[in-house]
Amino acid sequence: MAEAAKPADKPAEESTAQVDITKYKVQSSYFVHNRVLIPSQTAAEIVNNVMRKLVDLSVEGASVLDICVEGDKLLEQGTGAVYNKAVKGVKVPKGIAFPTCVSVNNTVAHFSPLASDPSSTQTLAKNDVVKLHVGAHIDGFAAVSAETLVVGASESDPVTGRRADVLKAAWHAAEIAMRLVKVGNRNWAITDAANKVAAAWDCKPVEGMLSCQQTQNVIDGKKRIILNPSESQKKDFEGVTFAENEVYGVDILISSGEDGKARLEESRTTIYQKDSNVTYQLKMKTSRAVFSEVQKKSGAFPFNLRCLEDEKRARLGLQEAVQHGLVKQYEVIYTPSNTFVAAFHFTIALLPGGPSLITAPPVWYKPELVKTDKELEDAELKELLTKKLREDKKSKKKKAKAEAEGDDAEEK
Repeated sequence: MAEAAKPADKPAEESTAQVDITKYKVQSSYFVHNRVLIPSQTAAEIVNNVMRKLVDLSVEGASVLDICVEGDKLLEQGTGAVYNKAVKGVKVPKGIAFPTCVSVNNTVAHFSPLASDPSSTQTLAKNDVVKLHVGAHIDGFAAVSAETLVVGASESDPVTGRRADVLKAAWHAAEIAMRLVKVGNRNWAITDAANKVAAAWDCKPVEGMLSCQQTQNVIDGKKRIILNPSESQKKDFEGVTFAENEVYGVDILISSGEDGKARLEESRTTIYQKDSNVTYQLKMKTSRAVFSEVQKKSGAFPFNLRCLEDEKRARLGLQEAVQHGLVKQYEVIYTPSNTFVAAFHFTIALLPGGPSLITAPPVWYKPELVKTDKELEDAELKELLTKKLREDKKSKKKKAKAEAEGDDAEEK
């Protein structure tokens, strides 16, 4: 979820009915696994299946609108086929956790046009850098994923130049982030590492982009990671420590531009989300009707105007809700026109046994598809890339034994 940091932005709070897995310790790992991880992993399987189909659809001449519509349809079909047995007489909520977005070249994120939008005629061209972003949830536990591909690239005709640089930088930054989001580490470690990795390919993380803690029905939670913060954002942004049983959606966005700055252009916003922190009594009848429809269809998760019954009424009704903060916008932002942005988004759980990647690795990205002369030189980061996300039990025992023997030797 490529949300930009805002000075007064507050994370959504959980309702009393939600499950906060940070409350559960090692002795209740069975509960965490069954109540939290299994629904999340089921959602992740659906997301991965959808992503595979979207990658196949992302060819020269393909309609961006058609890919977005198909992605949302597949997410609905996938979630509609599972968890259909009521629990204690109550249906299990499920559906889209983030609408399908197809953001091309210097478009950073959130591009998912309506048929009535002027930009809905956009089609993919050879060598376009395409970011696919989708998410699903089961019982409010979300799996969100994003990856980047280049149209028409192959092993015999690999990606080169600045496209290759930004892709390599983004994927390496994502791999480093997977290894740094672990119990006891601080959020600034990811910020600093992303800067170093991007610099190796003469790139920059997109300024102010956020990654967030996830809980039930919340994908923009209390603990956050920021990319390439401005000086004011550095002063205001809260440093946090990752803790056991937390889940994070980590969004890595890298630009081939000099400073990573992004701006608004003429594209119309189509993705919105209810802000659970804000209460306000809407005055207009249309606004109340649209807000009620949003709550029924999407709950706490982001939604595309496309899912609402009447697009014109929806735009009118959401104006009052946005104005008073009941609903927030996911604006479409851009880096300069001569630049490219690559993105990878993964969902990861910090379990007692170590970090566990909930979403699948990229469908399209392979080293042999991307050729660049630049490489990561930082010895510490290179070593980190050689490590597994979590140590197996044998490795842990060997490490503990070696430490114990070291302590004994020091005592002697």
